[in-house]
Amino acid sequence: MKKIQELFVKYKEIIMYLIFGVGTTVVNWGIYTVIVMLGKEVNLTIANIIAWVGAVAFAYITNKLWVFESKSWSLEVVWKELGMFLGARIFSGIFEIGLFPVLVWLGMNQAIFGVEGMLAKVIISVLVVVLNYIFSKLLVFKKKEA
Repeated sequence: MKKIQELFVKYKEIIMYLIFGVGTTVVNWGIYTVIVMLGKEVNLTIANIIAWVGAVAFAYITNKLWVFESKSWSLEVVWKELGMFLGARIFSGIFEIGLFPVLVWLGMNQAIFGVEGMLAKVIISVLVVVLNYIFSKLLVFKKKEA
């Protein structure tokens, strides 16, 4: 048990990032599902945008509080973090949208669980998670030198 605690302390930031990353995905899919299931003739793109906004808000708050432990709530700090966080998420979103057709063109359009192109989606998702972690760690929530 002590070894597990030591590993958790050593890798806490990455573990918390992955936990809240799964939570962010659940928030995104949950909001999307509710909008689509409750809406009459809802525009799927609009539902996806609303779900993305909700997921990004969830990700910002959880990353700030529990992953990178940024304690300041001054308006200056929050606006700076939020602006950089949104910018990074928009960049990684464009990266995701742009890379998908490239991977399909390269032949990674295999179906997983009967969903065509899911191999490309999985590969991109892993790359985006890594990219978002790097942006958050090095740009958005970087620790100030003491």
